[in-house]
Amino acid sequence: MIFQRFVTTVLLLGGFATAAFAAAKPVRAKPTRPAENDGGSYKGAIVIDAATGNVLFEHDADEVSPPASMTKLMTFAVLHDRLQRGTITLATPVPIRVDDAKIGGTQVYLDPRETFSVEELVYAMMIESANDAAHALAHAACGSVEACVEAMNAKAAELGMTHTTFRTPHGLPPSSRRIADGDLTTPRDFAVLCRYLVTQTDVLKYTSVAKRDFAVNRTYGDTQHMENHNKLLGKVAGVDGLKTGYTQGAGYCLSATALRNGHRLIVVVMGSFGPGGLVDKGHSRDIKTIELIERGFAALPPGSPVFVAAGGSPASASAEHSPISAAPPPPVARAAAAVDDASPVIKFSVPKK
Repeated sequence: MIFQRFVTTVLLLGGFATAAFAAAKPVRAKPTRPAENDGGSYKGAIVIDAATGNVLFEHDADEVSPPASMTKLMTFAVLHDRLQRGTITLATPVPIRVDDAKIGGTQVYLDPRETFSVEELVYAMMIESANDAAHALAHAACGSVEACVEAMNAKAAELGMTHTTFRTPHGLPPSSRRIADGDLTTPRDFAVLCRYLVTQTDVLKYTSVAKRDFAVNRTYGDTQHMENHNKLLGKVAGVDGLKTGYTQGAGYCLSATALRNGHRLIVVVMGSFGPGGLVDKGHSRDIKTIELIERGFAALPPGSPVFVAAGGSPASASAEHSPISAAPPPPVARAAAAVDDASPVIKFSVPKK
């Protein structure tokens, strides 16, 4: 209820500006300072059309800062490459190492006596944002964390992410706590990665899942009832990904994507805090992201090309053309999803130009 009141407030305040914003051309936009997000702030943001890569809005989009757990999207990209090559499969068993279980932060509490499939660990990494699962997948994909980080940076260079450096597969801050020693990127660079993922991989099969159980009937430890950290899922029309992130140094970050009427947008917001630097559980970040999604769709010119995903399928990715295909959720997860489907969905009416 509180979240919905936040949404209503932002849309009412932003309604008068929407018509003028809709006239923006689908090319690289000039930086403009948006209205503060419910009194909060952020370091940088960008909105792009996933079909063309054109920038619809940007504000300090080249500001370098930590991506926090959004880093796991690049870990996924590296894993996807290995799956395509056939060096591993979704069914490949991954024995849990002692160092995997000692990562800390958000986790699914892996035990060194356990073994899980690649696929189950992908769900844990993308839904629960489990750092231990990301660490284990780095080993599975590349043989070591160091080799995985090297592959992540090579992938960033391949994609043209010129202001990005990865140092971990999970996004946790370095032991020095110096921002310069950790993972670094920009909203513009990260939008490039997100566009690659939604057009060339099956990432949405995982990021669109709101709830799922991890390790049902596990021997060592309890079943983890995972809930996606992206609170826009099921609340904002068309949102089906991608990844949140938060550390004290990074602030609240979100790479979001939404599909409406055949068109897909990507929004990246980094370094967000509440009013006065308040740690607000991402409320200000989410409100700003919702506002930018609405403005982005309003800014798409008539006749804009529709989004085409992996394998040439319009609007949505086809599992037939991807090495990653999501297994159906277990009965518990399906039951939870049915309950979520019955929840009200927030829809918006954008004023016409």
